[in-house]
Amino acid sequence: MDIAMVGLGKMGLNMATRLLRGNHRVVTFDLSDQSLEAAEKEGAEIIEALEDITSALAVPRAVWVMVPAGNPTETVIMELADNLSEGDIVIDGGNSNYKDSMRRAVYLKEKGVHSVDVGTSGGIWGLQEGYSMMVGGEDAIVKQLRPVFETLAPAPDRGWGHVGPSGAGHFVKMVHNGIEYGLMQAYAEGFDIMNAKKEFDLDLSQISEIWRYGSVVRSWLLDLTAEALAEDPELISFEAWVEDSGEGRWTVAEAIDKDVPAPVITLALEMRLASRHRDSYAAKILSAMRNKFGGHKVRMSHE
Repeated sequence: MDIAMVGLGKMGLNMATRLLRGNHRVVTFDLSDQSLEAAEKEGAEIIEALEDITSALAVPRAVWVMVPAGNPTETVIMELADNLSEGDIVIDGGNSNYKDSMRRAVYLKEKGVHSVDVGTSGGIWGLQEGYSMMVGGEDAIVKQLRPVFETLAPAPDRGWGHVGPSGAGHFVKMVHNGIEYGLMQAYAEGFDIMNAKKEFDLDLSQISEIWRYGSVVRSWLLDLTAEALAEDPELISFEAWVEDSGEGRWTVAEAIDKDVPAPVITLALEMRLASRHRDSYAAKILSAMRNKFGGHKVRMSHE
């Protein structure tokens, strides 16, 4: 299937590469010449302007948008809406707020353009491991895109699914990231407690490796924590400053709106905020995990 990829950050470029390796034709656009050159080396076709998508792809066109949530996504989708034809498809694979996705779906429908929101997880490891994708949109359009999802997923029959109408994909991804906050916080606190028990002189790198096999707390997040600790046992290179990309805040707000208690996710979010006001080993663990699974920007210590 032919598809256009707009936005070639780490994740966008990797997704384009995985599609190319799956024998899809991929047309790419990005503001960075360096990113376009990297995509071209992988076999993608590059265009110099967003409006060139209309001539580069045959109708009906499918355009996957992988730019930062908020104004960048809004700007790109609005420009696409002015250039695409009836029956074309816009796929938002970023971390947009689901309410924005629902609003944009209504706007695009008025222009005859279909909207699909794909909550995407996999970070910088997706090229190798495949992406987990939570898809929202019309059933017929999702079926039309099935070859794309099957290529990007860990396997054609697992790791992705159509979860509901427009907005549902990003809603499920929002909750997914809220859960992620809680899991990461539990690991961080556990390692912080062990780090404080100085009289035992515990080797936290060794312990993380023990827990990776047979333990009920084994997980991919633990695997990445073990990798980070092996590289830097004292996490000297990390500052105890943990960013949040927004989904945790949205999840907490949704829980409050629906009268659903979510104390673990809420506290995990609060601890990220607290990390910006004090130094802690737990915050360094959190920062190291985010860097490992998503390549997220972290504050590195210069000591």
